[in-house]
Amino acid sequence: MLELDLLLNNFVDKKASTLSSTQAETFELLLSYPDQTLLDLLLGNAASSDSEISLIVEQIRLTTF
Repeated sequence: MLELDLLLNNFVDKKASTLSSTQAETFELLLSYPDQTLLDLLLGNAASSDSEISLIVEQIRLTTF
């Protein structure tokens, strides 16, 4: 999905090198989510019950928006 590519590539370009190993693992887990779920999380249309996922989503949103 092009929208996801744009959002995620921006984050990777700006922040990937600064992620801790735990954050990198969480980011990889997030990437395994279905596209629509991932888009809903990133746009704030859904929330995750997983606090680590929520934190990385917030970092992506702050980097992108």
